Amino acid sequence: MPSPLALTRRPRRLRASQNLRDLVQETHLTAADLIAPLFVKDNLSEPEAIVSMPGVFRFNPDQLVTECLALSKLGIRAVALFPCLPATSKDAAGTEALDPANLLCRTLRQLKKSVPEMTLITDVALDPYTSHGQDGVLDEKREVDNDRTVEILSRMAVLHAKTGSDVVAPSDMMDGRIAAIRQALDASGFTQTVILAYSAKFASAYYGPFREAVGSKAAAGPISLDKRGYQLNPGNSREALLEARLDEEEGADILMVKPAGPYLDILQRLRQETSLPLAAYQVSGEYAQIQAAAQLGWLDLEKTRDESLLAIKRAGANMILTYFAKDVAEALQKNLSGH
Repeated sequence: MPSPLALTRRPRRLRASQNLRDLVQETHLTAADLIAPLFVKDNLSEPEAIVSMPGVFRFNPDQLVTECLALSKLGIRAVALFPCLPATSKDAAGTEALDPANLLCRTLRQLKKSVPEMTLITDVALDPYTSHGQDGVLDEKREVDNDRTVEILSRMAVLHAKTGSDVVAPSDMMDGRIAAIRQALDASGFTQTVILAYSAKFASAYYGPFREAVGSKAAAGPISLDKRGYQLNPGNSREALLEARLDEEEGADILMVKPAGPYLDILQRLRQETSLPLAAYQVSGEYAQIQAAAQLGWLDLEKTRDESLLAIKRAGANMILTYFAKDVAEALQKNLSGH
C-alpha cells in the first residue's frame, strides 16, 4: 500500500459527510431572500397560465390576495407586482398609468388591507400601459423621450406610494429618474418609501416570456421590441457600474442587476463597489430555460433551480426576484419540517 501524501491541508476532509458539508457551507438560500414576481389581470375566473413560463400564472386581484397569503405562510416577505392590461386600456402616452382607479392601484389597496405583512414592490415603467410597448413616451422621431418620461414616472411613483406600495422600482432606465422620483416622493410626504432601482438592466434576449406575460410584446405587434436606446449594451460592464453609481448618488436605496444569471460578473463587481443592498432578477427567460430543459429530461429541475439561485446569492445579491420563489420556499419548509 502506498504511503500517504505528506499533505498538511486536505480540503476534502470538510467534504467527507453531509453534516460537515452543511457546517462549512458559506452561502445559504432562505425564503426571506426571495421576492415573487406576480402578474395581475382583470376578469379572470381562474388563474391564467402563461404558456412560455410553466407554473406561472396571471391572477385577478382576489386570486392574488390568496396567492400572497400562501406566500406569506411560506416565509416569503415581498412580492413584485406587474399588471397585464387589455389593449383598450393602452395609448401612446400610457395614460392609464396615472389613473388612481387602474388595475395596479386597486390591487395595491386590496393587498395592503388583506395581507398587511407583505412588502409590496411596484414596477415604475410605462411598458404595460403604452400601445407601442416601450417604457416611455415617444417623441416626433418615435424615440423614447427621456425627460417627458421621467416626469410621468415621478407622478406614477407617488401614486403607487399613495395607494400602498412599500417599494417603488423604476425599471425604465431613463437618465435622472431616481433623483426625480426621490424628490417627488419626499415632496409628497413619502420619505419612507423605498426606491429599488433597476440600475444595471441590460437589453437582453431573456425577457421574451415576460413581455408575453404583461402584453407589451403583443402591443408591439409583429415588430420585435428594440429597447437598446435606453437599456444597457450586454457587452458593457463599466457602463453598468456607472449607471449603478449614478443611481446611488441620486438616492436609490437598493440597486438591481437584471438579468441575474448571465450577469453574475456585474453583480459581483457591484458588490465590491457599493454598501447598498443588491437585488438580482432571475428573469423569465432564465426560468423558461431551466423548465424547458427539465421537461426534456436534460436537467434535474430542483437541483438546477437551486444551484442557479445559490450562484446569484453567492455573487452578492441580498435579494432575488425569481419565478421559482414559491416552489423553493415550499421545498425549504418541507426540508425544515423533515429535520
